[in-house]
Amino acid sequence: MRLGRWVPYGAGMSTVRRMTEADVPAVSAIRVTGWKTAYAGIVPQSYLDAMTVEADTRRRLKRFRTPRERVTDLVAADAHGRVVGWACLGPDRDAGAPTTTGELYTLYVLPSLIGSGIGRTLLEAAHTHAPAEGFGSMLLWVLKDNTRARRFYERAGYVADGAVRTDDYDGVPVPEVRYRRALLRTDR
Repeated sequence: MRLGRWVPYGAGMSTVRRMTEADVPAVSAIRVTGWKTAYAGIVPQSYLDAMTVEADTRRRLKRFRTPRERVTDLVAADAHGRVVGWACLGPDRDAGAPTTTGELYTLYVLPSLIGSGIGRTLLEAAHTHAPAEGFGSMLLWVLKDNTRARRFYERAGYVADGAVRTDDYDGVPVPEVRYRRALLRTDR
């Protein structure tokens, strides 16, 4: 996988690399602030208010220390080494899914840097890495009412495939829609 691609944003630069255990607190901060920003008005406020960076860091450290086959965490770091974005991909988690289908589990950027190109760079890095894990296509789930994220993925070539599921947040059902995209082969 070709990591280390530089993308300008503001006064700094960003590069993508594999996540390390030392990155976990920064990734948790990005995830929690990302949820509180992107999902306000979509997910119950009580659920968002209960989220803490500390609790997320504990869960994420446990996950990070548990090997997961074909799962890759990537981070975008600025010119000072500060983690400013995170993406995680691996096999499609749906039962009976083909082993050639990957899933983008998550992609978050510091809310203050949304629109800077970091998310696009992380997504391109995930697409570059996916074929090395045997994935010829990718899917992802997006909250139905998260129109900003839906537009982002649609611009990247993802298409809603009609699948819908609902997750429960503090007793409130929140629908998600599934998107798919074929990947270009890089072995030719």
